[in-house]
Amino acid sequence: MTNSFRSDLAEFATSNVQPTALARDLAELSALDWLACGFAGVDEPVSVILRQQALTEGGAPRAHLFGGGAAPARVVAKVNGTISHALDYDDTHFAHIGHPSVAVLSAAFASGQKLERALPEVLEAALVGMELSVRVGLWLGRDHYQTGFHQTATAGAFGAVAAAGRLMGLDRPQMEMALGLVATQAAGLKAQFGTMGKPYNAGLAAGAGVEVAELIAAGFEANAQGFDGPQGFGATHHGEGNANTALAGLGQDWLFENISHKFHACCHGLHAALEAARSLDLAEPEVASLTVRTHPRWMTVCNQLAPESGLGAKFSYRTVLAMQALGIDTARLDSYSDRTCANAKLRALRERIHVEADDSLSETTAHVSLLRRDGQRFEAQHDLQSPLDLSDREGRVCAKAAGLMGEDLQAQVRVLLKLGGPTTEVFSLLDKENGLS
Repeated sequence: MTNSFRSDLAEFATSNVQPTALARDLAELSALDWLACGFAGVDEPVSVILRQQALTEGGAPRAHLFGGGAAPARVVAKVNGTISHALDYDDTHFAHIGHPSVAVLSAAFASGQKLERALPEVLEAALVGMELSVRVGLWLGRDHYQTGFHQTATAGAFGAVAAAGRLMGLDRPQMEMALGLVATQAAGLKAQFGTMGKPYNAGLAAGAGVEVAELIAAGFEANAQGFDGPQGFGATHHGEGNANTALAGLGQDWLFENISHKFHACCHGLHAALEAARSLDLAEPEVASLTVRTHPRWMTVCNQLAPESGLGAKFSYRTVLAMQALGIDTARLDSYSDRTCANAKLRALRERIHVEADDSLSETTAHVSLLRRDGQRFEAQHDLQSPLDLSDREGRVCAKAAGLMGEDLQAQVRVLLKLGGPTTEVFSLLDKENGLS
């Protein structure tokens, strides 16, 4: 260990680290997940606006945009970070309540294309950056998030600069300076949730990471204490500053191994309940009543009682569980529609589903109690932090990606990520699928 938090993080980001096999495998799956979310998100309104701005302004075509076209790496990172979070279907790490991939992988892939790096090097840099973003998130603590800062964007910016800076060959002092400088740009407010501003937060983090890494590599000088000094980011953004917790096991223990992938196209707060109900083979018309107990924080996030819109359905325990019981695929994007909410059977079943707050449960746990019409009662509980067998996770991530980008393209991308090759080849595959090459 060195004599400061930022020095320890910079040492980690620039050293010859040895990730565990599990961390590497999960980073590979997260890359597939991220690419699928980006591919599927290109037609979202925020994506169209950001892509059009980038293509209109032009610039040196150093990296590829989701949906086709090329632009400077820092612009591509910003746009792709936004697009890949537009559907809010990307991975989550609950240790700091953030989405690691959208900021860090967007930065790593943009820089990797510009620098003509192979996929294995890009994926390792991204893994280091995602691990660092989780550690920074722990250091900032829950007060930072509860105050109103969006960890995906704030902690994510530090992970993005670490990944991009690693690919650019920054040394430890330069990486410290990069952490200090990106602190000036790290930003993102929860006030933007529910608007185009939420995915844009992720894009800003990715773009800032690439831009700052490029500046430091070019000789730009900044105050490294901008990260963790007296007037640095932590001190001015309600950070709790628990460096010991954040650094524990750094380099040996990979917190990224606790990454959670979304297997339902709705708010992650609903997933534990859906997984618990899934284990009960929940199905109509056997349901007399269903009771869900969940952590109190989700009651104001995703407990809309009777939404009328597809967007509202994504934030409603009663609606998604009714969908699941009726055989409506909660993994499909098009399942969440106004038409689904108007379904008479769904509305009737929804009235028999009850949601209760239970502060004895963790934020990642839900308990489901099912009373069947024949009087039998069944119960199940699921914690999203429970270890998921790697083969099961791989199957579900690949199935999700196939649903978002097509079976053939998913298979081709999966093989390329496993075997390696030029980073640009991934986007060539995406462009080909879009009829662009």
